[in-house]
Amino acid sequence: MIDKKYRGIVYIIISAFCFALMNMFVKLSGDLPTFEKAFFRNFVAFFVALFMMLKDRKDFHFNPKNLPPLILRSCFGVLGIICNFYAIDHLVLSDASILNKMSPFFVILFSFIILKEKLTLPQGLIVVGAFIGAVFVIKPDFSNAEWLPSFLGFIGGMCAGLAYTMVRYLGIRGEKGSFIVLFFSGFSAAVLLPLMIMNFEMFTPFQLFALLMAGVSAAGGQFAITAAYTYSPAKEVSVYDYSQIIFAAGLGFFVFGDVPDLLSVVGYVIIVAMAIVMFAYNNKLWFFSHSGK
Repeated sequence: MIDKKYRGIVYIIISAFCFALMNMFVKLSGDLPTFEKAFFRNFVAFFVALFMMLKDRKDFHFNPKNLPPLILRSCFGVLGIICNFYAIDHLVLSDASILNKMSPFFVILFSFIILKEKLTLPQGLIVVGAFIGAVFVIKPDFSNAEWLPSFLGFIGGMCAGLAYTMVRYLGIRGEKGSFIVLFFSGFSAAVLLPLMIMNFEMFTPFQLFALLMAGVSAAGGQFAITAAYTYSPAKEVSVYDYSQIIFAAGLGFFVFGDVPDLLSVVGYVIIVAMAIVMFAYNNKLWFFSHSGK
């Protein structure tokens, strides 16, 4: 049987690929309003989550004591999406991306503060190394960035980190991952609906296809990342979320003809190296903790 830690790693890499696909389809959808893109992302994900629950014949019962963290997960999640999309619409993509990639660090921080999960110095340094690799790839330049969208992008990363910490908390308390995704998707779609109506623009058939596929990809990413944080502590799996940068580079090359420069390649090497070191370090800790049994 596969260890829960390894399952968490596999799921978060799958999640990274799905979210890279989502970003690709969002970009392909063109210059539609931010709230319209965000609504479709979650509206489609809601029906995908509903279909999966019905297909697996899972009931919709949940522990009433889990309602507060479910609401917190959803509130922070929708705030994170709005802030991230606002940053993408008003900043260069590299600036918005690096701000959103603050979320794994906030996951580790909030897991340490809220869930009392231990964090060793080597694990912290490895995550910092992965962040440095991401900076090489994204190469942010904040010299001309406006203060408000930059600040909101940072807040978006923090909100996403809080949301995923609540996912971990709900997993520890036995809440089903499929219901967490369904609750969040429905909640966020309901919040975003009036905002979309106020800024609605008609889309072309291709834009509709791109929006629908962005929603399907987002649903896959939500299911996978929910499973990841349900199975494993944030400190063991969050670093693998940076594989999204590598997937995005591949999709960018094949779909948009983007060619990474030397600094990007250096970033890829650092990220993969940090992932391997993190895996080896956690595997060593696991071995020694179980060797006496």
